[in-house]
Amino acid sequence: MDEEYDVIILGTGLTECMLSGILAVEGKKVLHIDRNDFYGGECASVNLTQMYQRFRNGEQPPSELGRDRDYLIDLIPKFLMTGEGLIKVLVYTDVVRYLEFRAIATSMVYNGSKIYKVPSTPNEALTSSLVGVFQKVKARSFFEFLQSWQGTEAHHQGVSMDGDTMDKVYEHFGLNEDTQEFIGHSMALHLDEGYKKRPARETCKRVIMYANSAARAMADGRNSPYIYPQYGLGDLPQAFARLSAVYAGTFMLATPVDEVVRDEAGAFVGVKSGGKIARARQVIGDPSYFTDSVRVTDRVIRAICILRAPIPKTEADSAQIILPQRQTGRKHDIYVTCLSSQQKICPAGFYVASISTIAETQGDPKEEIAAGIKLLGPIDQIFVTVSNVYEPVTDGTKDNVFISRSYDATSHFETVYDDVKDLYHRITGKDLVLQKRPKMEEDAAAAAT
Repeated sequence: MDEEYDVIILGTGLTECMLSGILAVEGKKVLHIDRNDFYGGECASVNLTQMYQRFRNGEQPPSELGRDRDYLIDLIPKFLMTGEGLIKVLVYTDVVRYLEFRAIATSMVYNGSKIYKVPSTPNEALTSSLVGVFQKVKARSFFEFLQSWQGTEAHHQGVSMDGDTMDKVYEHFGLNEDTQEFIGHSMALHLDEGYKKRPARETCKRVIMYANSAARAMADGRNSPYIYPQYGLGDLPQAFARLSAVYAGTFMLATPVDEVVRDEAGAFVGVKSGGKIARARQVIGDPSYFTDSVRVTDRVIRAICILRAPIPKTEADSAQIILPQRQTGRKHDIYVTCLSSQQKICPAGFYVASISTIAETQGDPKEEIAAGIKLLGPIDQIFVTVSNVYEPVTDGTKDNVFISRSYDATSHFETVYDDVKDLYHRITGKDLVLQKRPKMEEDAAAAAT
């Protein structure tokens, strides 16, 4: 461990492992340390015994739940959309070769105490009851506006993509609250209404990404734009760790970090563990390694539930349900996901559902997610947690300490990818440009020369 590195990375969460793989490919000498003896950190996939150790004080799981090794339960459940940034990274780095994905059977939205299938394309949206009869022509105009936008122009058909807020765009097209809710929460996947006061470009790009993902899914014979890696999300950080290792990244699991060493000016020098110091120019880590350098921005409620039947009204082996904040009288959406043995995360005959949202009170978290719990039907086991969401106090460019953000309540990975891009830019001083990496056969040929 007494060596000099370009960068030391603390924690094996997805954000950290993505950066480990990307930087190693670029020729950086990487040392990657985790205090745990497993990959994934807070976004790991755990077995049943580990669940009970975490949430039930180590008591033994009931035998009727089946074999312990048949469970791989995500601590932070999320799905991937086929057009989102993380998928592009997986493809361009060829990390996708380490993974196998399954399609999510259906995506639904809660409206008026019922759940409805989320339309897969703009054309399907125009025939959905989620868009009112008198809104269909106006919604069509909005979708045609997006289809003709190239994604780079600052102005398009009288709309300033960076100067006009999304509120103003909705007003421009005459879209009412119901249509706004469908676009902003079911397609753009915004967690709250704050997006309406931000520039329109963000939401327009999100809607286009959703539409492109859904179109690709339909072309492949799938009913939703979401996919999920078999054997749990914990395989994602591990896959990027493999990429880093291929390019000589060094990994040390079950290694406590005794001290992050700084010089007299407060700049990063190295990491001390067991009396030894590994030195580097920069350090990257999750908030748990830098508790004095982060602040709390939110609190996330997550409930993991074991069921013995699919979620009623979905009748599917996997599903996502979005409960927009206006439908539940809250400020933030509630997300419900459900997986089964088809995704290799639990035994046949069982289902693992998860509910997540931003906490809005100091009261009983179950009351805040009651609308989501009600949708699940009979629940065999429920594990509820409330976790702080952290962000770094500084950007790290002065002390060379770069801290990732905590994982939010959304059911997708776009915010994770945004954090990776932001960190990469601060660390290297340049934008992240994805370049196609040589495949395994080409790696071997290059190594032999």
